[in-house]
Amino acid sequence: MEVHPSAIVGPEAELGDGVSVGPFSIIEDGAVIGARTRVASHVLVARGTRLGEACVLHHGAVVGTIPQDLKFEGEATTLEVGDRTVIREFVTLNRGTKDRWKTVVGSDCLIMAYAHVAHDCVLGDHVIMANSVGLSGHVTIEEYAILGGFAKVHQFARIGRHSFVGAGFRVSKDVVPYIKAAGDPLKPVGLNTIGLKRRGFSSEVLAVLERAYRLLFRSGLNTSQALERMQEELEPIEEVKTLIHFIEESERGIVK
Repeated sequence: MEVHPSAIVGPEAELGDGVSVGPFSIIEDGAVIGARTRVASHVLVARGTRLGEACVLHHGAVVGTIPQDLKFEGEATTLEVGDRTVIREFVTLNRGTKDRWKTVVGSDCLIMAYAHVAHDCVLGDHVIMANSVGLSGHVTIEEYAILGGFAKVHQFARIGRHSFVGAGFRVSKDVVPYIKAAGDPLKPVGLNTIGLKRRGFSSEVLAVLERAYRLLFRSGLNTSQALERMQEELEPIEEVKTLIHFIEESERGIVK
């Protein structure tokens, strides 16, 4: 373990083997930092934070601070970050409220500079948030989703797995899995074909997802009609089941 002499580490903080803490950083009592995690200079790791193993927190990051929510009453909530996640300069991650009791960021995520994750958000594994992305409270981002720089996401919105949201756009409804979305107002602009190929999706699966995309967004059918057609006409592969379930569970409605 390496702790710079200028750093402040609370006596009740827990630091795993091989943790390093840089100059002028503060680790508050009650924070837990997993083995081999590196904390750079001027970082604040607040009480209630649980960082996994081999994470990297860059200069000026502030994680685990209280929610920016007037309904917060000081309840003992947490921020939980998985393994190998990289948190770049001046990122802010707030802990949860009594709604979910925690904010969660998965493993192998990349949260780029100046991004913000608000209270009660849940991010899956391998999520990428580019510079200055802002998440409001209670947002869910599923695994392998990517948000372009300066994208903003409304409270309670969901962004599906393997989807891509273009830079600078506002997400006010749910973005279904496997698609690209862009524009103002936000609209689907195609299947996320390049991303899916990079992650090993077969040509057969891509063909089925392309048919699903056309039924949902290019057929002129409303969402209920498109779901019926998907269930009738498409091979019931896992990706189609995931897509249908996501839409059926949507409370805000989907971007369309």
